[in-house]
Amino acid sequence: MKVLLLNGSPRKAGCTFTALTEVANTLNAQGIETEIFQAGDPSIENVKVAAKIMEKSDALVIGSPVYWASPSGQIIEFMDKFCSQAGNFMLHKPAAAVTSARRAGTTATLDVLLKYLEYHQMPVVSSNYWNMVHGNTPEEVKQDEEGLQIMRTLGNNMAWLLRCIEAGAAAGVEVPATEEKIKTNFIR
Repeated sequence: MKVLLLNGSPRKAGCTFTALTEVANTLNAQGIETEIFQAGDPSIENVKVAAKIMEKSDALVIGSPVYWASPSGQIIEFMDKFCSQAGNFMLHKPAAAVTSARRAGTTATLDVLLKYLEYHQMPVVSSNYWNMVHGNTPEEVKQDEEGLQIMRTLGNNMAWLLRCIEAGAAAGVEVPATEEKIKTNFIR
């Protein structure tokens, strides 16, 4: 099993990366492969590489810092393109969103990121609180004991759900069929 973690921060080794690393380490400790992908570059070439990784992955975690009570512009642009490229590879795979902030705006940021997951029928993995860490630097995030526990719990919950899906598949439980999308327009 493999989980793709998208780092939506322009800072490759910043606070968001620190949070994602805690999730990844928890998954790795349970024998689940992880890849943290630098999604702070929204170029179409970078998106296509991530889409290929998503095709072979069993789950997804999106991470973003909070900028003006919202996800980074880079991850929004990246996800808009990523969903066009990898949408079919996302269907019914477990997913989560993670935010990092100096102080506030985390729940508004999570709300935006979760919409990408919900649209693609991805079971959303939760933790023992909202999936967030606080700190202005990676060193400060490492002092956020509650935030790090939230990331570990998220990793444990993700591993559990992946094993449940694997066991269900082995028992003959199939992924639900997806109906053809109905689009209703209200302008005549």
